[in-house]
Amino acid sequence: MIIGFEAQRIFRENKHGMDFVALELIRALSRLDNDNQYIVFTNEGPDAACLSESDNLKIVTFGGTFVVWEQILLPRYVKEYACDILHCTSNTAPLYSSVPTVITIHDIIYLENNPLFAKGYTAYQRFGNYYRRLVVRVNMRKAKKIVTVSNFERKRLIDFLNLPSEKVDVVYNGVATHFFERINEESAQKILDKYKLPKKYFLFLGNTDPKKNTRNTILAFASFLKKSGKDIYLVVADLDGELVRDILKSEGLSEYFDQIHFTGYINNTDLPVIIQNAALFLYPSKRESFGIPILEAMAGGVPVITSNRASMPEVSGDAAYLIDPFEVSSLTEGMLYLSENEELKEKLALLGKKRASGFKWDNSANQMLEIYKKVFR
Repeated sequence: MIIGFEAQRIFRENKHGMDFVALELIRALSRLDNDNQYIVFTNEGPDAACLSESDNLKIVTFGGTFVVWEQILLPRYVKEYACDILHCTSNTAPLYSSVPTVITIHDIIYLENNPLFAKGYTAYQRFGNYYRRLVVRVNMRKAKKIVTVSNFERKRLIDFLNLPSEKVDVVYNGVATHFFERINEESAQKILDKYKLPKKYFLFLGNTDPKKNTRNTILAFASFLKKSGKDIYLVVADLDGELVRDILKSEGLSEYFDQIHFTGYINNTDLPVIIQNAALFLYPSKRESFGIPILEAMAGGVPVITSNRASMPEVSGDAAYLIDPFEVSSLTEGMLYLSENEELKEKLALLGKKRASGFKWDNSANQMLEIYKKVFR
């Protein structure tokens, strides 16, 4: 087979979840599969060094705005390179394709709530979600196979869109190997110094997406400080300080702002060190289809507090402390309880390492390859 692999944003500098999923999956496929050819279609970007061509992997880059790139140029290049299958990796696909299409649907939040009226989104996020809302229903009807990343999301897709169950498969995400590794103390300290990190901290990978539950996390941490009296910081990645200042001010908790440290975007190669040095990893999301950072923290031996909703219990198993993400007090009590219970923290750290070790990108790649073969036949 000649398999076209849409990975539009993997060369951008500040990659996020779906970009890393596409990147890790194509790396594993090209390493494991010597029988087929892969043509990776991606947009131009500054991080072209993240993926290299090989005997069975060719990279084709072309520019264009998101919609033009996907709806006009991508089908043209798929035809030009005589692909047998096109795998679109990030929720959307061309409305017209000359070859059978496999689509990875990470979630359908943009279908559950109209993004034009949902609170908390930036203009860019609103446009992206509205675009998905326009094309995804058509994409799923035309696709030969739909892949999603958890049993929770599979059931959601089937129930919400009335899809035939045999059309939707689950392929779990994996954990990159560098999250299990520990680098030498001197190199680790350079990374900690680069982000000016405090000695003791909880880690929260927040952003402006409402599902990340930033407001409740900030308020729960302030409540934790108030009740515990501990001298510890909350390290927040990829979030603007003014937003957090406003959250605290609205509840009369501005005095705790100085205990929150902002790193900006964290490079993925630096992230394992920052996770491994955290006392706790907070992932109290309201809605996730998977939640790779849960497993990344577990791989680093850090106790995880996450949500008892959506896919989080499925991914974390018995290796995390579960809280109600809609109740600030639930997250506060979780932080208080784990901070005073070293035995439970050690137990969760051990269980977490074991849990994370079961999610490998090689497994994901082998499952995807079987799906390609079925679609091709």
